[in-house]
Amino acid sequence: MAPAVGRTPFARRRRPRWLAVVFVLLLVVPILEIATIIAVGKVIGGWQTLVLLLVESALGAWLVRREGARAWKALRTALTTGQMPSHQLADAALVLVGGTLLLAPGFLTDIVGFFFILPFTRPIARTLLEAAVAKRLLGGVFGGGRGGPGGQPPPAGPDVIEGEIL
Repeated sequence: MAPAVGRTPFARRRRPRWLAVVFVLLLVVPILEIATIIAVGKVIGGWQTLVLLLVESALGAWLVRREGARAWKALRTALTTGQMPSHQLADAALVLVGGTLLLAPGFLTDIVGFFFILPFTRPIARTLLEAAVAKRLLGGVFGGGRGGPGGQPPPAGPDVIEGEIL
């Protein structure tokens, strides 16, 4: 089998940057969690820390069940009414990720998990998620030196017909 044009047989594929970030997080987060649990244990005591972790887990499980059911109901309603379910899908994803974070024992992951799940903080998390997705999706189209100033779309050429959809 011949190598692809412009590549040597020994050329290494470049790994995605997100893979390196996940690898570092898998190393750093458990160390930070253990340090936080030990620090809290020194302040309030070992048994009280254990009880606090168990109460957080129980509260998180109840909240995930309640908010997950709400997100699922809103998603079904949006789909049956013919609306675009972007907010509902983002909410469902945030509840899923938040529930996963609440499963991990520790205070730091629980804080982030509750931030993703609580109904009054989820809109903030949804806005951040939507901005990150938009940046990721539109970054390759309008970023990287192409387009107008400030990452704006390129000016309309003769082949572009601007209009409004009713």
